[in-house]
Amino acid sequence: MKQLELLYEGKSKQIYKTESNSHVIVRFKDDATAFYNIKRAKIENKGRITADISSMVLEYLNNNDVSTHFVERVGDDGQLCRVVDHVDVEVIVRNVIAGSMAKRLGIDEGIVPENTIFDLCLRNSELGDPLINDHHAVALGIVSYEELGEIYAAAAHINNLLTELYAKAGITLVDFKIEFGRAADGSLVLADELSPDTCRLWDTATGERMDKDRFRRDLGRVRETYEEVAQRLHNALK
Repeated sequence: MKQLELLYEGKSKQIYKTESNSHVIVRFKDDATAFYNIKRAKIENKGRITADISSMVLEYLNNNDVSTHFVERVGDDGQLCRVVDHVDVEVIVRNVIAGSMAKRLGIDEGIVPENTIFDLCLRNSELGDPLINDHHAVALGIVSYEELGEIYAAAAHINNLLTELYAKAGITLVDFKIEFGRAADGSLVLADELSPDTCRLWDTATGERMDKDRFRRDLGRVRETYEEVAQRLHNALK
């Protein structure tokens, strides 16, 4: 499908119009950002690698009864995706205590809770994407309680599938964030990338971080680690 004019450019992606009103092309950039764009850098081939990882994961989900916006890979750094009306909340799924939750609650990173934790955040970068609860989301008119039930059920199903996939790759899925959108028929679909930019991944054997924390925390080898994640996923999906 032919790529037309640029519709939107964010920190890590560009969205282009196509000949179809129902599809867009999403291009992944080489930019790495952290702390709400305070820390920035370009990492060679990052766009290609994140597009590769996200495409593999979304295709895997599509093949396992998860409805997503992903249609197919486009070139080295792009995806053809369905147009959706984005829901202005993001869901963070936590299997291991880490990152902002550990800092906010004064809990050591690496603790595995008995339950899976689901956080809900308002999609508003000016406010710092604040944590909200179900009642806030409904009061703001973003979703209904019924839709929230669908979102949490989908997030739990996605978590089960991804935990199993990454385990085959020798990686622990610590946590991840996802966003949803309403398709043309009104149904809720996963409408986000899934890559080391949006997932916290730890090597199961060594505990080494294999995600964006390598950039956030100046751990180095960002590109090389993302490439390793991609290769491990390729092998796990064979």
